[in-house]
Amino acid sequence: QVQLVESGGGLVQAGGSLRLSCAASGRTFSRYDMGWYRQAPGKEREFVASIRWGGVSTTYADSVKGRLTVSRDNAKNTVYLQMNTLRPEDTATYYCFAGKVGTREEHWGQGTQVTVSS
Repeated sequence: QVQLVESGGGLVQAGGSLRLSCAASGRTFSRYDMGWYRQAPGKEREFVASIRWGGVSTTYADSVKGRLTVSRDNAKNTVYLQMNTLRPEDTATYYCFAGKVGTREEHWGQGTQVTVSS
């Protein structure tokens, strides 16, 4: 059974940092693109960042460029999101996803809450 488990969320003051982790289990994820979405209360889920299966190519939403960094460790089946210079508008539930390259297969985590106080 495929499972994605996020951790690292919490409450932080504006300007602070957090590091989210997403541990994948149930299969080898080296051939999966992985990344993060987020959903704030009353808003739709939005893309944050992704990293290709090879670990080199990354994509970011304009709102997080220069502040958030996505990375992965295929040996540990884990994807990370380093979040720096956090803003109150970054407050949301952050969801990890994994999508198998060339297919429609995708998996989602249960989410981790990030709250940034002003």
